[in-house]
Amino acid sequence: MALVVAQEVPTSSIMAVPHGPAGVGRARHRMRSELRTSGVPETVIDDAVLILSELLSNAYRHGRPLSRVNGSDEADGGVLAAWRVDARGRLTVEVTDGGGTTRPFPATPSVTARGGRGLNIISALSQDWGVRDALGEVTVWAALSAQAALSSHPGRATRVDPVPSDPFADSLTHALVDAYADLDEPA
Repeated sequence: MALVVAQEVPTSSIMAVPHGPAGVGRARHRMRSELRTSGVPETVIDDAVLILSELLSNAYRHGRPLSRVNGSDEADGGVLAAWRVDARGRLTVEVTDGGGTTRPFPATPSVTARGGRGLNIISALSQDWGVRDALGEVTVWAALSAQAALSSHPGRATRVDPVPSDPFADSLTHALVDAYADLDEPA
């Protein structure tokens, strides 16, 4: 007879992060540690940590810090990062800032652009993402399955969604799908 010991682990977390790059590493480390403790597979954790990094980077570049005026004492001068795994095994990652001059939307950067790919990366890694507005706050969230996908192909992307009406992305996606199919065929 096997003895099973249940360990109580957090299924949700929220933290104040300074507005700027200083807190990103701390937030990534905490998320990775808590999701590992919760038994989330490493491939999912890697995707979630990348999503968190992109959301925090976007908040710093495009959003204002939260303030007490926004009603958030714990993130005064920063942003809030949160993640949770619900009963259905859906992992949601979100970042709340004080809003910006524009609404978040995926860009179509040039090949040589140094930025503008964050929401496209989030869209490719997540099952769904969106924006929630509140008085003086904007929350961008992304949701993905907390279970490992494509277990027969570890290390491969779980989903690739090209930007609509981007012929280059469409052709690149088809080329990647063909290349992966060639890997699966016996030599």
